[in-house]
Amino acid sequence: MLGFRDLGIDLGTASVLVYVKGKGIVLKEPSVISIDKNTGEILAVGEEARSMLGRTPGNIVAKRPLSGGVISDYEITEKMLKYFLNKAVGKRMFGKPRVVICVPSGVTEVEKRAVLDAAAEAGAGRIFLIEEPIAAAIGAGLDISKARGNMVVDVGGGTTDVAVISLGGAVLSETIRIAGNDFDEAIIKYMRKKYNLLIGDRTAEQMKINIGSAYPRKEQVYMDITGRNLVSGLPKTVRVSSDEMIEALEEPLEAIIDCVHSVLERTPPELASDVSEHGICLTGGGALLYAFDKLLQERTKIAVYLAEDAISCVALGTGRVLESLDEFTKTSVFEHRKGVPVYY
Repeated sequence: MLGFRDLGIDLGTASVLVYVKGKGIVLKEPSVISIDKNTGEILAVGEEARSMLGRTPGNIVAKRPLSGGVISDYEITEKMLKYFLNKAVGKRMFGKPRVVICVPSGVTEVEKRAVLDAAAEAGAGRIFLIEEPIAAAIGAGLDISKARGNMVVDVGGGTTDVAVISLGGAVLSETIRIAGNDFDEAIIKYMRKKYNLLIGDRTAEQMKINIGSAYPRKEQVYMDITGRNLVSGLPKTVRVSSDEMIEALEEPLEAIIDCVHSVLERTPPELASDVSEHGICLTGGGALLYAFDKLLQERTKIAVYLAEDAISCVALGTGRVLESLDEFTKTSVFEHRKGVPVYY
């Protein structure tokens, strides 16, 4: 019964994935919560709350309590975590579950404490933190225990983590707060600048998924987009091509590529040789942007491959950590005991 209560949580800016030991990933929902401002009552969490974004009356607020991979609203994050824990395990669980939670590699001690405290208040027992690129590497099936350099680029919703991993730990890592959500914002800015058209976050996300491109396609694809004309104030529909998305997404993609270059430049020669031989592993939902791997390969001159089930890599990594928790507590994992993190 103890094993059933062990949980792995990928607490992402865009979505939350929960892994239950012995069952696998049991929950995958947007990290959005809808609350009545007057009463403080939770109206919806996850997919249902996401459908309310941009469509709520004045007394209801639908928001993402995580920004840039870290907690921006502590109380709402606690409520959201409690809801997801209850949904994944059930309210009638015995005792408090052991929980492994992923955090970006560049978070501060204050940000780590916020995650630990929010999870503890939500009902977790012993809490462990693991850096996202390490969890992503494990979830992608890389053997990080050997003295061999593995490079992982994890493009999430709020952050991109780039790390060179060897002997179970990150030799070099860098986190930038530019990722999938910034792709959406770049598309919104582009549509406003080129077409004087105001579109919402959900429309931008659909454009990213359907016609978003990092590299020219063999055949262009198109999408009809409806928004509000900023000149007339009336609804307007325009047809947008995938080549236009390359222009729209150029700035955030360049920032991620520069981050990868920065880590490669500081990588020790032996590890750089390993990375060159075995390639760069792309994980995270943002990595699914069309031909992102091709663009990164062209710019780094190193083979780049997309991990199988890239979106779930971090959650799967936490699950594998749960299976062998004692082995990982001696590397980059922390324990929360009576409100105080204990470093191994």
